[in-house]
Amino acid sequence: MATVKDQLIMNLLKEEQTPQNKITVVGIGAVGMACALSILVKELADELALFDVMEEDKLKGEVMRLQHCSLFLKTPKIVSGKDYNVTANSKLVIITAEACQQEGESPPNLVQHNVNIFKLIIASVVKYSSNCTLLIVSNPVDILTYVAWKLSGFPQNRVIGSGCNLDSACFCSLVGERLGVHPLSCHGWVLGEHGDSSVPVWSGVNVAGILLKNLHPALGTDADKEQWKEVHRQAVDSASEVIKPKSYSSWAIGLSVADLAESITKNLRRVHPISTMIKGFYGIEDEVFLSVPCILGQNGISDVMKVTLMPEEEARLKKSADELWRIQKQLLL
Repeated sequence: MATVKDQLIMNLLKEEQTPQNKITVVGIGAVGMACALSILVKELADELALFDVMEEDKLKGEVMRLQHCSLFLKTPKIVSGKDYNVTANSKLVIITAEACQQEGESPPNLVQHNVNIFKLIIASVVKYSSNCTLLIVSNPVDILTYVAWKLSGFPQNRVIGSGCNLDSACFCSLVGERLGVHPLSCHGWVLGEHGDSSVPVWSGVNVAGILLKNLHPALGTDADKEQWKEVHRQAVDSASEVIKPKSYSSWAIGLSVADLAESITKNLRRVHPISTMIKGFYGIEDEVFLSVPCILGQNGISDVMKVTLMPEEEARLKKSADELWRIQKQLLL
């Protein structure tokens, strides 16, 4: 007896269901799920895979709920699993997994703990998706992007750190708040190491091509009576300020990662402040990853913008590079 499906549908073609724009998210904590949802809402993938080895029940529940929302989404296939074969044939793999710091654990030990986690993740991802682009979100993002590059054997254009993409977005938002202008019309960059030692490029902050530094030469300096340095401090502190009342931060980084994924999957060739290997730039001689403005498209990072920095900005970038290299030299890869 024919099934309802057989009575309803006549199949005309046997198709191979190979995804063309598959995105995998490794790690389904708050950040991983925010990335996944943001990617689904922006309709960037024809298949989304969620992978996590630690939280099988949570993974099952999260994916079930997303699948039940398929009516509202344009992603035809959402899958999950604890076996890395679920990640196969990915175009983009986003890694959010990281170790939580244990009580009494030193920062160097925490970094090495994350390196050990990455050894398994990267080897397995490369096995199933040897032509993918890696987008690292796990912290410390600049060091772990370097680790992923070393472990994967991928060319540097295909190993990217989320870096200062969110830092710069927050910075522009705060500039816009002060000026009463939408952030899309405020242009500024936060470069270097993601976090406290990031470098705001005050010399380039502008609205409609008008440099704020030309209007207010003390902008961003200790002599600035308007205290514009506070804008950068607020941008740096924003994540911790969010974490205080709710214990975690996820939505902003999720949207930021989806923004990067969109440039890659749609080959937009937009310029983003993201972490890439910058040996040879600004007098940096070591293999470190820091955020500089990069053109991002279907092949990952195709170009790096030659931003002219003020001497003090360049010195801060170099200082960050030296500190990262000091840590990286001690890692057991």
